Amino acid sequence: MNKIVFVEDDTEVGNLIAAWLGKHDFEVIIEPRGDRAQDVIISQNPDLVLLDILLPGKDGMTICRDLRPVYSGPIVLLTSLDSDMNHVLALEMGANDYILKTTPPAVLLARLRLHLRQNPSMPRDIPHAPPSSGGVLHFGQLSIDLTNREVILGSETILLSTSDFELLWELATHAGHIMDREALLKNLRGVSYDGLDRSIDVAISRLRKKLYDNALEPFRIKTVRNKGYLFAPNAWENAGS
Repeated sequence: MNKIVFVEDDTEVGNLIAAWLGKHDFEVIIEPRGDRAQDVIISQNPDLVLLDILLPGKDGMTICRDLRPVYSGPIVLLTSLDSDMNHVLALEMGANDYILKTTPPAVLLARLRLHLRQNPSMPRDIPHAPPSSGGVLHFGQLSIDLTNREVILGSETILLSTSDFELLWELATHAGHIMDREALLKNLRGVSYDGLDRSIDVAISRLRKKLYDNALEPFRIKTVRNKGYLFAPNAWENAGS
């Protein structure tokens, strides 16, 4: 059974959708307030987060933005706001999808299942230090500062291009979770993997070199054969290789 936290202040809408999903093997936890949502999500560690946009205390867009550095699962905006600008903004904030409440329930169910298949939940026993409020991820001696676009390993500042930083951030926010080329290309560039594009492989190779990973047997950014890449959260206790 998959667990969802549904942040929705309309009791009738929340109960109807929760009842529908409950019939299809979902456990749905409803939280009506936006300003309590992140604490509930972190404590429940659900397989997927479903967010309304217009919420008391804190809007869904802001929740999505603040949640993304500390939560690696799918985040889906479910809203009545049919706006291209909001749709684009939601994706830029880190949402996986933007679905209208007028969408037929069967279609909503299919799209949620799709995201769950594409983003299997991070194993619960993998330690994943939460970032500070400024958006900083810490793994042993590695820190990744999203706001200042700064990466520090031990006492050394690691210089990365914008694209390499974004790739590292994508991997690190999914620590312990295998990311395939399709997902990386789609999340970072909005394009589908054609089976030939090797740009992700080249960028991974650059990251490994700069982060003192072992080129022959990588242990920090691992290659999982026929599946993709995995950022190892426990491999950063030492600064060097």
